[in-house]
Amino acid sequence: MDTTLVILIAIAVVVALVVVVLVARRRQEERLIEQRREAREHRAIADASQVEADRQAAEAEARAAQARSEQLAAEQQRLDAEAQRQEAERIRMKADRLDPDADANANRRTDDEVVDRIAP
Repeated sequence: MDTTLVILIAIAVVVALVVVVLVARRRQEERLIEQRREAREHRAIADASQVEADRQAAEAEARAAQARSEQLAAEQQRLDAEAQRQEAERIRMKADRLDPDADANANRRTDDEVVDRIAP
């Protein structure tokens, strides 16, 4: 009976070891499944964040381009206004020279005065 008992104990130990190994493997597999699920969630969040960052960058670039365009338009408008101002001054000088009733000393401007007024 001692031999039978030893054999039964050995079989019980082997069965217990097999059960422990199977349970450990199952837990490891469940852990891996959970880690994969969590990694997918993180990737989805990262993808959404990347899309939003790309959208914001594109919007910022569009706004910067619009601002550059408006700045160039404003500069062109300023130059056009300056050219128009110069043309008005030239026409006024011509009118002063042509006007026989204009007081030569009071109404005429010299070219130097006009250049001083026109030059920035």
